[in-house]
Amino acid sequence: MSPSTMPVARLSPQSSDFEARRAAGLEARARLRRSGHAEWTPPQTRVDPVALLEGQAAQRDPDLVPIRHGRMRTSPFAFFRGAALIMAADLATIRDSGLVVQLCGDAHLSNFGLFGSAERRLVFDMNDFDETLPGPFEWDVKRLVASIEIAGRHRGFTDGERDGMRRAAVRGYREQMQGAAGASVLDAWYDTVSVESVREWVRRERKADRAGKRQVRGIDSVAAKARSKDRVKAVSKLVGFVDGRMRILPDPPLVVPVEDFVGGEQAATAELMREVLDAYRSTLGAARHPLSEYSYVHMARRVSGVGSVGTRSWIVLLRGRDDDDAILLQAKEAQASVLERFLGPSEHASHGERVVRGQRLMQASGDIFLGWSPGVTDANGRRRDFYLRQLHDWKGSFDPEKLVPHGAELYARLCGETLARAHGRTGDRVAIAAYLGGSRAFDDAVSAFAVSYADQNDEDFRAFTRAIDEGRIAAVDA
Repeated sequence: MSPSTMPVARLSPQSSDFEARRAAGLEARARLRRSGHAEWTPPQTRVDPVALLEGQAAQRDPDLVPIRHGRMRTSPFAFFRGAALIMAADLATIRDSGLVVQLCGDAHLSNFGLFGSAERRLVFDMNDFDETLPGPFEWDVKRLVASIEIAGRHRGFTDGERDGMRRAAVRGYREQMQGAAGASVLDAWYDTVSVESVREWVRRERKADRAGKRQVRGIDSVAAKARSKDRVKAVSKLVGFVDGRMRILPDPPLVVPVEDFVGGEQAATAELMREVLDAYRSTLGAARHPLSEYSYVHMARRVSGVGSVGTRSWIVLLRGRDDDDAILLQAKEAQASVLERFLGPSEHASHGERVVRGQRLMQASGDIFLGWSPGVTDANGRRRDFYLRQLHDWKGSFDPEKLVPHGAELYARLCGETLARAHGRTGDRVAIAAYLGGSRAFDDAVSAFAVSYADQNDEDFRAFTRAIDEGRIAAVDA
């Protein structure tokens, strides 16, 4: 199916008729058989992947784009992290199941980890919803499993080890969706995974053998590090005193305080952020929110991640009772999702709202500071949408660069199950479970697709690095 004929994806209310929902899932196999998910052959009309990245760069701050390219050229996996648009363009050329969920849009291996819930529990969940939009459930599954294959190649895992990882992820997704389809409504909606349950699950799966004990210690280490990354640690790392006043400290080009901007841009930028904060307050969903007791102190531009580098991202210092009661918020610019050109525009006027609404749907428990700005106009007359959240609040990740085969397979399964939980809340879990069925047909197909698409990613990565070497696009290390 070509992008021009792709149906606009929309979430629809779920029926209480469970048999009808199950029948709809089985009928979807006529639209796309499960074995059909294995197919990937680049069409002759495939758009140049480097050209797609160049088009993205035109919408970003030109002084930051070379940093993004520099990070993407470090490995095929790093390139894949920044290439959500390329994969979306490819997925739009192949037939889909028609079973719609709220997509993450960038469900790769590094966008899962540990997060602090509003109830102050450490949970395993998804992260990074910049590209979220309703769409076919398998788009997220294929991106996740392709990332697992690419990361496994990067780590030098054998064919058999990577096969085990891929299949663990899809099997985890399928079996979790089957369980959610058979669960009570509230059990399916409230299902979360605490770090303690992950720890016990690993212990059970490995039956306390030597590898299992190492993995449990690894989980304990990541959890301890996550709990230490709270607002106090963030402030102590990034904030100091300049002439007796609290200020975010410079670390150019990654952290640039607002006063270091040239000309009159600093005053305009600070005023823009005050407008963003004022608009953001109204989206937090509480008549009395802790934010009301904080006041603005300072801000700085901050570069982080891979895919979002070049969009405007700020850290904002707020003060509570005194200098010892400070927090940092991250305000990230939200642009159109890479999925929108293929699945239709978002129903939300603000892309900040699109991101936040999608995250609130997909995450089991979120940050109480998560909100958005309905849109402000900068000094150049351009509308800017932002979403905001607390910076580094109980956040921990499992470094793909350190994965070993035993742990990688368990981690892949955990990611697959977590993705299924999110999709099961936002789409019709009964229909999707019926479509997936109890056999390995879907597992086999998506696993095969991931291998073919990893080959495609390798080829695109080579084209990307050639473009850098030939001077077509700029890249710097930072």
